[in-house]
Amino acid sequence: MTINATPLTPALGARIDGIDLTQMTADDQRTVYKLLLKYQVLFFRGQHLSPADQASLAERFGRLHIHPIYPKVEQQPEILILDTALNDLRDNALWHTDVTFIETPPLGSILNAIQVPEYGGDTLWASSSAAYDALSPPIQQLIDGLDAEHDIQLSFPDERFSTTAEAQQQVAKARQDHPPVIHPVVRVHPDTSKKGLFVTPGFTRRIIGLSALESRALLELLFAHSTRPEFSVRWHWQANDVVFWDNRITQHYACNDYHLQRRVMHRATILGDKPKGP
Repeated sequence: MTINATPLTPALGARIDGIDLTQMTADDQRTVYKLLLKYQVLFFRGQHLSPADQASLAERFGRLHIHPIYPKVEQQPEILILDTALNDLRDNALWHTDVTFIETPPLGSILNAIQVPEYGGDTLWASSSAAYDALSPPIQQLIDGLDAEHDIQLSFPDERFSTTAEAQQQVAKARQDHPPVIHPVVRVHPDTSKKGLFVTPGFTRRIIGLSALESRALLELLFAHSTRPEFSVRWHWQANDVVFWDNRITQHYACNDYHLQRRVMHRATILGDKPKGP
């Protein structure tokens, strides 16, 4: 079969047909990665991945991250579980780029839909490069040389993740092992050289070198600008959908609008490189 890509919006996103991800060849892998660089988020319908299949697929693109807080598949700890029956998932209902609280944030993530609500539970992605390109030249010049602090505590606060003694110990260890890190506000993609905003409400606490008022004002501007509808794509999940996104040049938001329904996702997270600025 021939791999076909159908673009979904001008900014990012393509539906990919003509491939079984459990049978991917080396040529298929190269094609998928080229499409990832072009479209930033790839959507696959009708895939049937076991946790081992998903880990094997993700490992073709790099080493896998093991999350310090979320539960994992027992026999496959590289696969974290996002299950409304197990987790408080409100931290996903804000714009974020995965795991920017480490020195080498992920290259990408692969999300596998195990159980989805009958309605609701969509996920949106936004192109960080489209957002940067749409900024005025004076703002681009201002932010090109700035750095920001990213902090795990922003998305994993005590009031939701330290509700038991065991959870308190887990969260405390995660914070000890992952102190705040500094990344450029504008990241240059290592493979395409595109510039993209690298700040999100999920993990970015402050801009280095600015006053608290200046930092807050500039971050609020960038947060609001980067998630405008024209930079985004929205996906309505079906069971056995798989989505692969470039975490270096996108952010995403999981809608928390499906209460009393269950939603179960498995995620593999592929480690990347240390972000570099312009």
